[in-house]
Amino acid sequence: MISLEEYLASGQTTYSNLVLDNYRKIGLTNEEFLLWLQLFRYNEAGNHFPDLAMIASQLSFTQQEIYYLLNQLVQKQVVQIISTKDTSGKIVDHYDLSLIFNKIAVLKEQEKMTQTKKKEQEKIRELYQSFEAEFGRPLSQIEFQRIGQWLDEDHYQVELIQLALREAVLNQAYSLNYIDRILLSWERKNIRTSQQVQEEQKRRKRQLMQKEAPKEKQLPKISLHNWLEED
Repeated sequence: MISLEEYLASGQTTYSNLVLDNYRKIGLTNEEFLLWLQLFRYNEAGNHFPDLAMIASQLSFTQQEIYYLLNQLVQKQVVQIISTKDTSGKIVDHYDLSLIFNKIAVLKEQEKMTQTKKKEQEKIRELYQSFEAEFGRPLSQIEFQRIGQWLDEDHYQVELIQLALREAVLNQAYSLNYIDRILLSWERKNIRTSQQVQEEQKRRKRQLMQKEAPKEKQLPKISLHNWLEED
């Protein structure tokens, strides 16, 4: 049984689970990662250029196999051999192992972008479904193209189109032309977010309240606006 003294004397190696979770995703084999771990272990202990023959012996690999794995790590840009001068002017080599973290950072950013794109595609799919649900029928090819133009050419946000659809439904106007007038009106007023739409609706409601207050005590909860008469 190993003694406490031997356990403490052997030291410990600490590295991020992010590396363990993603080394395969950045293209490393198990053997390549095992060599990287050994290099990282010695680097943490202060030995920045360990003897590869010693590592080969520890891993029960031949030196030729270790050299091959090291070459693969360099080719895959997760290890770099750097030469510098020490205080006496002597050239010394060391392994730069930080490149693996750059690789993983790029990977995580790509995964984030992919996830964002998937969410955006899901929102667009739900947008088309909302139109079909409100219109009570499947959209025609021309209607699909019109909505696609709002997204791809006019660059309206999905949320803004959803709000324009809701505005049209409240006015019982089931027409893409009507919705287009709403979007154009908002664009002229530089309205681009749902919060700005809400502020505009509150503004219109206040105007209606001021206009109708002398005539009626009970005001409608939802102000209807004829977008076809918008200048």
